[in-house]
Amino acid sequence: MNDAPLPMPVPGEGSYRVLARKYRPASFDDLIGQDAMVRTLSNAFETGRIPQAWILTGVRGVGKTTTARILARALNYELPDGSIAAPTIRMPTLGVHCQAIIESRHVDVLEMDAASHNSVDDVRQINDAIRYAPASARYKVYILDEVHMLSGAAFNALLKTLEEPPPHAKFIFATTEIRKVPITILSRCQRFDLRRVEANRLVNHLEGIAAKESVVTEPEALALIARAAEGSVRDALSLFDQAIAHAAGPVRAEDVRQILGLADRTRVIDLFDALMRGDAPAALRELRDQYDSGADPAVVLADLAEFTHFVTRVKLVPAVAEDRSLAEVERTRGRAFAAALSMRVLSRTWQMLFKGLPEVQTAPKPIAAAEMVLVRIAYAADLPTPDEVIRALDAGGAAAGPSAGTSAAPTPARGETPMATVRNVAPSAAAPRMEASRPEGTRAEGMRGSPRAALASSLAVDRVEPAPADPGAEPLAISRFEDIVALAGRMRDLQTKTALERDLRLVRCEDGRLEVALESNASKALVGELGRKLSQWTGRRWMVVVSAEQGQPTIRSLQDARRVALENDVRSDPLVQAVLAKYPGAEIVAVRAPDSTEAADTGELAPLDDAPDDPPYDDDDPEGMTDA
Repeated sequence: MNDAPLPMPVPGEGSYRVLARKYRPASFDDLIGQDAMVRTLSNAFETGRIPQAWILTGVRGVGKTTTARILARALNYELPDGSIAAPTIRMPTLGVHCQAIIESRHVDVLEMDAASHNSVDDVRQINDAIRYAPASARYKVYILDEVHMLSGAAFNALLKTLEEPPPHAKFIFATTEIRKVPITILSRCQRFDLRRVEANRLVNHLEGIAAKESVVTEPEALALIARAAEGSVRDALSLFDQAIAHAAGPVRAEDVRQILGLADRTRVIDLFDALMRGDAPAALRELRDQYDSGADPAVVLADLAEFTHFVTRVKLVPAVAEDRSLAEVERTRGRAFAAALSMRVLSRTWQMLFKGLPEVQTAPKPIAAAEMVLVRIAYAADLPTPDEVIRALDAGGAAAGPSAGTSAAPTPARGETPMATVRNVAPSAAAPRMEASRPEGTRAEGMRGSPRAALASSLAVDRVEPAPADPGAEPLAISRFEDIVALAGRMRDLQTKTALERDLRLVRCEDGRLEVALESNASKALVGELGRKLSQWTGRRWMVVVSAEQGQPTIRSLQDARRVALENDVRSDPLVQAVLAKYPGAEIVAVRAPDSTEAADTGELAPLDDAPDDPPYDDDDPEGMTDA
């Protein structure tokens, strides 16, 4: 065994530089994805329209600080032979000041981290030093990173100097929170929004670096890195560096998945396929296998949501599937799903994943919560939409639910009006709330005389458009009890109107005299108040008396009886029975006659003068009920 001491490493010799630093852009030609900014700066430099300050904003890792250093280098670019005497963005070789600026050690290019130097005293030092000319460069450049971290007093101290700096001084600000920068600062700077780098351009960039580093990579591995970086070049290079170290050889997609904690993209697509087929057992098995392999349930759901979004985009814009950052299996199967699935199914799946993801992230057992989310999606996947059920039933066929390979039915035609509202009361949350519709062309000729029309009109009695009485008008003659109820509604006296419908049984009614029987819970003062109000409303004296006779049933009891009759009639309808059979656990909660939809929505009735001659509460005259 050799006991000789190991040689100590020499600083700077053989030390490894991470890819994010090694391949940091040194000129505008090296920047990727920022063409608009480079063009603007190029034109400004060529025409001599150079401002005193710039502010660069964008997400982390997009190149703000790097761009600031390149800009400082362009402002002070100078060759040893003195052939260049003005700022330029064309810098084919390193100039006199370039290396020092790139390494952030030039005496005239001062970088300051505003997060740790955010006080007014730090800004005062800048104000004091800016008066002196640069030591060797053309301009004295101040780069303030994370400028939004400056205090309010520091911003105020900087305003005057920023607006009228000396000719030899330039400011470059960088921030990720542009909204936190005061508008007074923004108005004194030229603003550049650095864009996220597109995934396919990021893949090309990583391929070039892999070739320079002599690293063998799988295209899918680079695509995963580009997608995980979300437009940040620095994040992409850091992940690539980590993948190279992890693989210790060719970088494969499996290595990247292990680093990122991602599930296999093919397995995510298989899981999506099982859900769209409504195969809950297969979906649960696939999720459990991925979980046992180390996948995070929340990440699996996020991947499912991302793939659902991708399929939806392909359905709307087929060219999206040509993105190089996507794996071939993702592009191929994404096109197939986009052609087979309806927009309603994709939208419903996205919403359920979006709402289920927070449940998984906060659940004590994320895998159990994720399984319940998949069960809901699989249960709802093969359920037909309400219009599909109605169209199939109206066509005389079975309302078979569409599979994942069928597209949704067309949008319901105009003129279809709801007939019955059905609500699912089973424990499952996936059964929908639906409204069954019958097209206008399928209505029977006697629909207006059916119990549906009778109930709709009877329910509309308590929604009369109010109209105040005219004191100068002729006395109003009223000889029917239903006209008294309508008049109370017009006068906006809902308390009296309710009492007339609920507490009074009509014995006889004639102009100026009303004879009624009272319900047991009626107010004792009701008769006197009603006589006084009728005299005031009609302009003539009214007498309201209590009779010993039994009288007719109350309006409210008649309405309740008709409502029950109509619900029974609707429940026995073959179409409704077919809908209820298709959605187990559903029940009818509301019924509307097609002809009364508009009236029910607006709360309007025909004017009192247009009321029919026959009483609308006659059971043998449902048509009169509709007209009332």
